[in-house]
Amino acid sequence: MGVVADTVRTWRRRFIERGLDGLCDEPRPGAPRKITDADVERVIVKTLEERPKNATHWSTRSMAAATGMSQSAISRIWRAFALAPHRSQTFKLSTDPFFIDKVRDVVGLYLDPPEKALVLCVDEKSQIQALDRSQPVLPIVPGVPERRSHDYVRAGTTTLFAALEVATGKVIGSLHRRHRAEEFKKFLTKLDREVPADLQVHLILDNYATHKTPAIKQWLLAHPRFHLHFTPTSASWLNLVERWFAELTQKKLKRGVHRSVQALERDIRAWLTDWNTNPRPFTWTKTADEILDKVAAYCQRISDSGH
Repeated sequence: MGVVADTVRTWRRRFIERGLDGLCDEPRPGAPRKITDADVERVIVKTLEERPKNATHWSTRSMAAATGMSQSAISRIWRAFALAPHRSQTFKLSTDPFFIDKVRDVVGLYLDPPEKALVLCVDEKSQIQALDRSQPVLPIVPGVPERRSHDYVRAGTTTLFAALEVATGKVIGSLHRRHRAEEFKKFLTKLDREVPADLQVHLILDNYATHKTPAIKQWLLAHPRFHLHFTPTSASWLNLVERWFAELTQKKLKRGVHRSVQALERDIRAWLTDWNTNPRPFTWTKTADEILDKVAAYCQRISDSGH
């Protein structure tokens, strides 16, 4: 058992004298407990089922005033039961009538891609702003982080069209100043040139209007090896290229300083080239059933969800 012999002897003696009751903890020294289990339950129920009259959520001080306990006691109870009324998260459930079919279609491409085919996650990161700070950025020094002014000067915008290869993580990108069906058609033509001609191409993309114009439909009819798979409405999280856009934003754009659109586009092209020298694929692990079960659980928690 990993304990010393004296402890074992103590357990055996207490068991012989009092049976199983002898193995329970004896009363510990110190002041007697003031907060009962009923008090703890009252705090938890009040936190989960009620709201204060003058606020949208409880704080430790307002709960302490409402229950007659100390602020530190409320804090300990909330920590013990992982309650954090001051925090909130956002979500959005798709209302697409074909949500289940689209989820199974897209996730099936991730987990079991077809043979002799290339699966590409396609999307546009539009309105990328070239931002220049109004004052020079102060560099990091010991004890002080990098500092920058809160205001900025806009120098223009650009749009990045990107196609992420699910299997390898390689990204095919193209920059355009406008975001129209014409630019999307040019990007499809670029994909047609760069993808080997003997491979079928499955594109996962959202329901943006530029993806469904007559010009795009005509182009697809002339290139039958391209197959489009649309994510459900309001479910861009199903597209893996969004995760790659997050990498670009966090590592290059969020703290970048660009005095012109040309400088911004040079930085994006350089980052894209560096990514493709050592591409890292994103691995999808959730099955369609697991996703749908989780959505169903959320719907059950929401009154009048209509799902």
